[in-house]
Amino acid sequence: MTDHAINRVVIVGGGTAGWNSAALLARTLSKVVSITLVESDDIGIVGVGEATVPPIINFNNALGFKESEFLRATQGSIKLGIQFENWGQDGDSYMHAFGNIGKDFAFCTFHNFWLRSQQEGIESDFWDFSLNYQTAKKNKFAKLQQLPGTDLAGLSYAYHFDAGLYAKYLRGFCETQGVKRVEGIINRVHQCSESGFIQSVELESGVVVEGDLFLDCSGFRGLLIEQALETGYEEWGHWLPCDRAMAVPTVSTGEIRPYTRSIAHTAGWQWNIPLQHRTGNGHVYCSDYMSDDEARQVLLDHLEGEPLAEPRNIPFKTGRRKKQWNKNCISFGLASGFLEPLESTSIHLIQAGLRRLVQHFPHNGIRQVEVDEFNRQSQVEFEHIRDFIILHYKVNQRMDSQFWIDCRNMDIPDSLAHRIELFKRSGKVFKENDELFHEIAWQQVMIGQRLVPEDYHPLAHSISGDQLQGLLGDLKSLIGNTVEKLPTHDAFLKAQ
Repeated sequence: MTDHAINRVVIVGGGTAGWNSAALLARTLSKVVSITLVESDDIGIVGVGEATVPPIINFNNALGFKESEFLRATQGSIKLGIQFENWGQDGDSYMHAFGNIGKDFAFCTFHNFWLRSQQEGIESDFWDFSLNYQTAKKNKFAKLQQLPGTDLAGLSYAYHFDAGLYAKYLRGFCETQGVKRVEGIINRVHQCSESGFIQSVELESGVVVEGDLFLDCSGFRGLLIEQALETGYEEWGHWLPCDRAMAVPTVSTGEIRPYTRSIAHTAGWQWNIPLQHRTGNGHVYCSDYMSDDEARQVLLDHLEGEPLAEPRNIPFKTGRRKKQWNKNCISFGLASGFLEPLESTSIHLIQAGLRRLVQHFPHNGIRQVEVDEFNRQSQVEFEHIRDFIILHYKVNQRMDSQFWIDCRNMDIPDSLAHRIELFKRSGKVFKENDELFHEIAWQQVMIGQRLVPEDYHPLAHSISGDQLQGLLGDLKSLIGNTVEKLPTHDAFLKAQ
């Protein structure tokens, strides 16, 4: 495509996507390229993405962040999983807990032994054997690599934090790393008349910022990737029907829970994300089944604390840009696509995309083969996460509203239909390559929403009934004793 060396990277837009981009490139490539970020204080950010998944810890470590400083700066808290309420039947509750459940054996994961125990009348809950779940429900936390005296993994966790404070923290880091920030609103994009490559962006002030590689972090509008390059957008609203979010912060009440809550309502669901200084709340819903006024009232009726602002309405379209990388422009964050916040994947997709960019960085010119591979990997990642989110809607058991009935009856991607059918018939689920969500995540959602498989692996019979009871009892006691000795989540945060 071009042999022109990439020496100047221009990032359009700040917020979570823009400052994450600047931070990682500055940390890894500042000796190779100059980094300029263009943003305007007059343009707000969506700023409701306050929950994350465990890979963010690796990203923070790569940037050299100290966890205690990070939590203080962002008013952050710990996230051990997401509790789903009313997603099976009304009144049901289960958790997609991070980390392992039980003890896996060679060629046979723990859930097979648990399924066998259910058939044999041994009473237990699947989450009795989740260290993360038991810790979360007792509002406790400590950094724990392994269960004491065993080779079983300890606690896996992510964070909740204030998105605005997070962007501010990243900006402060970037300024120490030599990133140049330019204030202003872009009113024109200059492209090469022959290749269509972006050459520069021009601000209302008349300032022109030139670059070799442009990162579009301009949000839903996609100033470069869509408005300039007309890349196109693949919509997934027929699989993920929610198209609105109503968001409002509230005063914190009581202990800070170390988990997110997702509470299903008649035409969508509500998030509850506890931070140190406030609680984030939102109602994600489908405008075909509920008006904005109704959605606002549902949200206000189900708040735990006093609102700190008026609810803000955020319309969105689920889907992905047809090419995340087009010509010399790569989109991140909302400019690249949007999967509703049900499993807290928005920030992960930004950071995963940035790791991919560093791996494919086109130092001596942009080559189509690298662009194609980047886009292929991006598409696969988006589609895997898309399927996992659709799963929650598809396997709901609710009969109280047309929205949930229609979700249960909707057509779904063949890739997801295969996974559901495989689990239903055999109890098996497999993780593909670098897929974000492991087998245990799929197991929890399907079991939690009453999709009980017809069979399980025959190796679950490799131990006797007495041994099975002993295994379950020992695991439950080990987890219970470990959790009992942990400090509270509040105490952990105060010690930071």
